[in-house]
Amino acid sequence: MKISLKGYGENTATFKINSAITGGEPVCMEDNLTVKSCEAGDAFIGCAVNSKDGYACVQLDGYATFTYSGTAPEVGICNLAADGNGGVCVSESGRQFIVTDVDTVSSTAGIIL
Repeated sequence: MKISLKGYGENTATFKINSAITGGEPVCMEDNLTVKSCEAGDAFIGCAVNSKDGYACVQLDGYATFTYSGTAPEVGICNLAADGNGGVCVSESGRQFIVTDVDTVSSTAGIIL
């Protein structure tokens, strides 16, 4: 049997965007009902699922997979912030998340938002 957390507690909302956002990247609030790509060190609110015509679907809860840069996050409670390149990084000033799995070959980490 394979273990999968995909679909666990997923909760999404639609926000406006002023510039391009790529699916899978962490996003931050920019203005009223508007999100943006994060800069390095930003605390992120969720994961962009997709974007089109000035709007983005953002996953706010549940299991999400992000690319990471720098030191690999550890499984368990870990402070993460945006890395400024569409992924996340370990950061003492970041928010706490539950890291469920880490793939050091593909530099990805699964987290519970």
